[in-house]
Amino acid sequence: MHLTVVVGMLILAGDPTPNWPGFLGTGASTVAPESIPSKWSPTENLAWTRKLTGYGQSSPVIWGDRIYVTAVDGPKKDKLHIICVSLKDGDVVWDQATPSTFPQKSSVYISRAAPTPVVDARGIYAYFESGDVVALSHEGKPLWSRSLSKDYGPPQNEFGLSASPVQTADRIIVLVDDEGPSYLVALDKLSGSVLWKTDRTSRKSWASPALIPFGESVQLVVSSAGSVAGYDPPSGKLLWEFTGVGGNTGTTPTPAGDGAFLVSASAGREGDNAENAKRSNGLMHVERIGEKWTPRFVWTNPVPTPSWGSPIVHQGQAYWVNRVGVVYCLEANSGQVAYIERTKQSCWATPVGIGDRVYVIGKDGLTTVLATGTEFRVLSENTLWAADQPPINNVPSVEDETEERRRSAAMFSRPTVYGFAIVNGSIVLRTGSQLFCIRDAKGQAGKETP
Repeated sequence: MHLTVVVGMLILAGDPTPNWPGFLGTGASTVAPESIPSKWSPTENLAWTRKLTGYGQSSPVIWGDRIYVTAVDGPKKDKLHIICVSLKDGDVVWDQATPSTFPQKSSVYISRAAPTPVVDARGIYAYFESGDVVALSHEGKPLWSRSLSKDYGPPQNEFGLSASPVQTADRIIVLVDDEGPSYLVALDKLSGSVLWKTDRTSRKSWASPALIPFGESVQLVVSSAGSVAGYDPPSGKLLWEFTGVGGNTGTTPTPAGDGAFLVSASAGREGDNAENAKRSNGLMHVERIGEKWTPRFVWTNPVPTPSWGSPIVHQGQAYWVNRVGVVYCLEANSGQVAYIERTKQSCWATPVGIGDRVYVIGKDGLTTVLATGTEFRVLSENTLWAADQPPINNVPSVEDETEERRRSAAMFSRPTVYGFAIVNGSIVLRTGSQLFCIRDAKGQAGKETP
């Protein structure tokens, strides 16, 4: 099996099916740059919009002509939704709801369908922060389900869980890093049975694992709350661990070459991890020396201050973004700063590189398209909705929250662009309660689907 790295994401070369099957595009088909628009508005290149049941913070995934998204609904996130939407026109193909086995109060301060699902030729596999893992066929028929909360204990993190699963050909792998039980677990795609479980030290973290290419094989790399570790996907065996990091609680390692990946860390809202984070943003390389795998930083740079978006490597440059819209562009080989510039919107999503462009997806619907390279050059600024016509946003009631939380809840009341999926000809973006499809066909009016 031949693996290549494109736009900072792991793809399977030669796959004829258009797909974006996991978080940050892991396993995605190659995208032709000329098929993706670099400029749009609410009245141009917006092919359709689709209102969704409930609320979800996960990214969409795509297999063939279908988009899959997850959402939760009900005062205690009682219903777990997997929704299938037509890529062509935004129509809902089916909406399958499963009862939660660990209901929790629905709140803007607790994750709501935060983990992104994975999809393959057999079906869709969704993990929810309740601990439920649900597998459905492409027709929406149940294949199996499993409650990790019942198996190993419910999560105890006051803000919930958000780590997205990864997949290999025969299994999905879920990371649960929590103040309670923490572990990695591999589930068989056909039956949902446990193939292996590896316990980890309890910790508070929301970071997702990543599959990183090592020659003809891959390793499962986890950067989370004080360590970066590599595991063997077939067995779950710990291969190596690097503990000289901190503040790495919310971002995902991203491929940067054979056995190499970017690690990202944040000082945190209160700045508690400031010193550790300064030495934890950089390029890490892992090589086998004798019988041991040896991790080391090729370089680190104390300048980037990321938030939730993961860094990427694209055309020789490494890019970090943060929640106030600052873009840090570093030379990927050396870590030397090329530029630090601010865009017009806060960024929660990871940027993506396509051809000679880097797309920086703003929280409030503004995507800034930058030219690649060491010079900061804005090619376009593109809105999803008019400022006076924000889309629907199904937020929970804050009446029973504390006074402090009620006052600060306003920042969560507006629609937030959480993630995206890209295949030839289309960019699909997701807010909590709506999907948007940007098309390469010029001049078409948007279709709003109720």
